[in-house]
Amino acid sequence: MLRAKVPATSANLGPGFDTLGLAIDLYLEVTAESSPHDEFIYSDTHHGTRGRDRGWHPGTEPRAEGNLVHAGFKAVFTHLGSASPPVRLTVRNPIPLARGLGSSSAALVAGAALADAWSGTQLGRDGVFRLTAALEGHPDNVGPAVYGGFTVAAADEEGHFTAATLPVPPSWSLLFGVPAFELPTSQARAALPSSYAVADTVLTASRTALWVAAVALAAPDLLRTASLDVLHQPFRASLVPGLQGAIDALRDAGAYAAFLSGAGPTVGVIAGPQGLAGCRAVLDEFVGEGGLVLTPRAASGYVVERW
Repeated sequence: MLRAKVPATSANLGPGFDTLGLAIDLYLEVTAESSPHDEFIYSDTHHGTRGRDRGWHPGTEPRAEGNLVHAGFKAVFTHLGSASPPVRLTVRNPIPLARGLGSSSAALVAGAALADAWSGTQLGRDGVFRLTAALEGHPDNVGPAVYGGFTVAAADEEGHFTAATLPVPPSWSLLFGVPAFELPTSQARAALPSSYAVADTVLTASRTALWVAAVALAAPDLLRTASLDVLHQPFRASLVPGLQGAIDALRDAGAYAAFLSGAGPTVGVIAGPQGLAGCRAVLDEFVGEGGLVLTPRAASGYVVERW
C-alpha cells in the first residue's frame, strides 16, 4: 500500500498568471493498493461527504469514472508504455473544491506520484512535474504541489515546462479567505480578454520578477508593488463580489500582499505580525456567512510513503 500527501496551492499571486505559486500545509491524502478492479473511495473532510466507487472532479458532481486522481495515475503508466494496473484509491480531501486552492492539481499530482512510486520511480519528481504540468496545460499549481515552497515555472522553446523553487521566508504569515461559493476555473478563464496592451504585459513581467526578488531577498516591502495585477484580477472581479474592495482594505490594514488565489474566489494575503489582526478582520467580512479563513504555513512538496 502506498500513501501520498500533496499540499494545497495558491497560484498567480497577483501578476504571476500561470507562472507563480506557493504550497500551503493543507494536505490531500490518497492511498493506493492493489485491487481486482478500479475502486475510488472519497472523503471530503471539508464538507463531510463520502462516496464509494465514485469519480471526483472538483466543481462537478462525482462521476462514475475519469476522476483526476485516476487520470494522473493512469497517465504515468501510459507515458511509460505499460498498462495501468487496477487500483483502489482512497482519498481524504480537506482542500475546498473550486475555490482557487489547487484541489484539481493536488488530485492530479497525487495520482501521478503514486503511480511513479508504484512503477519504481521511473519518472522521479521532475518527471512527475513535467507530466502533470503538461496534463494541466499550465504549471503554476502543479509546481508547488510537486516541489513545495514558492515556485516559478515557465515553458521552454519546445513548450516543455521547467520550474525553480525558493523557501518562503518564515516571518511571513499566510492567510486565505475562502468564500462559500465555488468558481470553476473554466468560468474564470472565460472572463479574460484574448489580447493585452504592451504596457500591461510589461507591467506584468516587471511585477512578477519583483515577486521573485522579494522572496529571494526576504524583502516584504517589495510585495506591495509585486502583487499588483492588471492581467486577470480586474476581469474576474465581477465573478467575486467585493474582491477589489477587500484587496484595497487588506492593503490599508497592513498586508504585504493581497491577491486573488488562483482563479478565485479565495483571496490570499501575506502579512507581518503588525498586520495580522486587521487582515483577519477584513477577510472575515469578505468571506461572509459560510466562508472560512485559513491561516496555514508554507509547505513542502508531495510525499509518498509505503505502508
